[in-house]
Formats: sequence, C-alpha cells, structure tokens
Amino acid sequence: MEYEQLKERYNLLGEKAKASAQGKAIAAQIAKLESTAIGQIAPNFTITTPEGESISLYDIKGKVKLIDFWASWCGPCRAENPNVKKIYERYKSKGLEVIGVSLDIKVDAWCKAIEADGLPWLHMSDLKGWNSIVTDVYQIHGIPMLFVLDENNRIVGEGLRGEELEKCVQKVLAQ
Repeated sequence: MEYEQLKERYNLLGEKAKASAQGKAIAAQIAKLESTAIGQIAPNFTITTPEGESISLYDIKGKVKLIDFWASWCGPCRAENPNVKKIYERYKSKGLEVIGVSLDIKVDAWCKAIEADGLPWLHMSDLKGWNSIVTDVYQIHGIPMLFVLDENNRIVGEGLRGEELEKCVQKVLAQ
C-alpha cells in the first residue's frame, strides 16, 4: 500500500488497535515510507561501484539526480534502460546525474548488463540483492523503481517512467 493510503487507514484505527503488535508494525512501516516520501530529503547511503570504489549518494552533485533501482535479471528494468539513457543523454549537460543501484548478487552479470545496455552513468551495488540495506531504507519492493531528487537531495518524484519521468526532470531543471 502507498504511503498516503496506509497513513489514512492507520489514522482511522482506535488507540487500542494502534497499540497492538500489528498497529505498531504498521506505524513502523509508515515511518519507513515517510522517510522516502515526496518532499523528504533522500536518505544517504554509501555503496560500491563495479570498480570497488565506495561512493555516497550525497557525494554525487547534480541539479537533478535519478536513483534508478534495477538489476541485470529484471526484464522491465532492461526495457526501461533505453528511456533512462535517452533522458540522460538529453539532460546530462544541464545538470542531470543518474545513479544506477543494482540489486544483482553477481558482479559479472551486473557488469555485462551495464555494458550490453550501454549505460554511461554511475553504478553502485552492495551485491546483496533484495537483502541490500538500500532496498530496506528506500522500501524497494519492485523494480525498476526510480527516485528523482533535486540538487538538495529532496525527493521530487518517485516511481515515474517514460514521458512522466522526463517531464519531472524538465520541471526540476527549469527551477
């Protein structure tokens, strides 16, 4: 369930239900979802590039940043890569940075997919797949999943693809 829906339904619960184990679990889930809701500052993370260099999200500078959660084995992710690549090529010179965060567990498959799809941006992974700390912090339950950040790391879009993603990037760059 999306953050706003979950929060609305949780607020309909009585105090006894909120104090129950299930109520507390829902409250914890809302807190996690709230940390990556539109308008929030994106949580920082540090993971490794294919070359073994540790990089922090906040170290990457750009007027707009796309965090693209994907994996080499994910068909929909690979199908979306050409669109992200087109947007990157169109707006890189205007301050767009793309950060590919892979949910792969095998470095070879990850690197082959980067090369095969011709993805020229920064790539990161801890090679823990769905057990990555980043998937927990960002509440990633399906991929591809993209977050759009402004230059202050504020989340301005999430879950966008195709034309909607490009419109969001254009809007942030125009500010």
